[in-house]
Amino acid sequence: MGTASVPFLLRPLVRKIASGAQKGFVDPQLLLNMDFWESELAKTGWFAGTDLSGADIQMSFPLEAAASRAGALLGRPNVRAFLERIHARPAYRRAIEKGGPYAYAKP
Repeated sequence: MGTASVPFLLRPLVRKIASGAQKGFVDPQLLLNMDFWESELAKTGWFAGTDLSGADIQMSFPLEAAASRAGALLGRPNVRAFLERIHARPAYRRAIEKGGPYAYAKP
């Protein structure tokens, strides 16, 4: 729900509540997840074993979004290397060529 759908007089209160939830719950949980990704990728470079799997393809989407919007690459070299490996794959490049620019992770 955007603030435009909230009655004008309640908007400051709604913003304060949303900001509190973001700072008190969402941001800390996001950091925990990003640190977990980093530690898991440090083991083998992939999420489910020693080779690329469907899990890695699925995880590429939240990592892309977190890299774009939440600073997931800052201080997380394994996350950066994972995304670089995904982007370097011929199948990924062919998908971009066929489907057009990938804008999912853009804010």
